Parts: sequence; C-alpha cells; structure tokens
Amino acid sequence: MTASIDTGLTQGERSGVAQQLTKVLADSYAVYLKTHGYHWNVRGPEFFSYHNLLELQYREIWAALDDIAERIRALGELVPQGGSAFANLTSIKDGDPEKDAPEMLKELMRDHETVIATARAALDEADEAGDEASVDLMTQRLAAHEKAAWMLRSSLGSR
Repeated sequence: MTASIDTGLTQGERSGVAQQLTKVLADSYAVYLKTHGYHWNVRGPEFFSYHNLLELQYREIWAALDDIAERIRALGELVPQGGSAFANLTSIKDGDPEKDAPEMLKELMRDHETVIATARAALDEADEAGDEASVDLMTQRLAAHEKAAWMLRSSLGSR
C-alpha cells in the first residue's frame, strides 16, 4: 500500500520537476567524478593550489548530490542509480587524465556552465509548478556552480 502525496503539487507537476532535477543530478554527478579524477591527476607548477581547489569543489558537489536526490524522492519519484543510468542522462564526458592542468580547468569550467544551464531549466520548471523547495535548491546550486566556474576561470587568469 502506498500513501498518496498531498503537498499542493499535482502528480504531473511533481513528475516534471523531478525529471529536471534528475538531469541536474546526473550532470552534477558527472562533474563530481571528473573533478575528483582531475584532483588526483593534476600536475605542474601550480599543482598544490589546483589540487586543493579541486578538492574543495568535489567535496561541495558530493554534499549537494544527496540534497538533489532526496528532493527527487520527496517529489515521489525514484532516483536513478549506477554509472550507465547517469551516463544516459548527462552530456558531460569523462575526463582525460593525460590533459595538462590548464586544459583540465578549462574543461571543468565548461562543465560547470553545462550544469548551470541544466539547473536553470530545472529552476524554471519548478517555478512554473509553484515548487518553492525545488526553486530554493536550484538557486543554491546555481550559486555554487557559478562560483566554481568563476574560481576555475580566475585560476586560468580570465575574467
């Protein structure tokens, strides 16, 4: 027996928002994996600062993954799990440990911009549905990914 969900959102609204959040989760997970891998494999004269920056970023993303997944569950939907499930939902490609440090940072910066676009789409869907909790979560994720992209861009000497 399943209990009905009565949170002021229709099943269709909950499902639509959860679908968008699932894409944010998949993109975020892909960026987490790549950031963690680049943290392990970065090298060069700026090793220490890049290594530490990437650790701060992957730890922040890791904590957020649970918040996103739990929001999807609160909306009454199941969360995909496993590498192939996430790979089918994201356009973010695996990292290449052979890249030099600046190329790693450029790629991660672009990947954060991808997550920003995905989060904006989820925010719009949640806003249209009147789902303030998901809007709040996506606002927080936008701020975090915009900050991460800015830090990577600044580390590369760009505005």
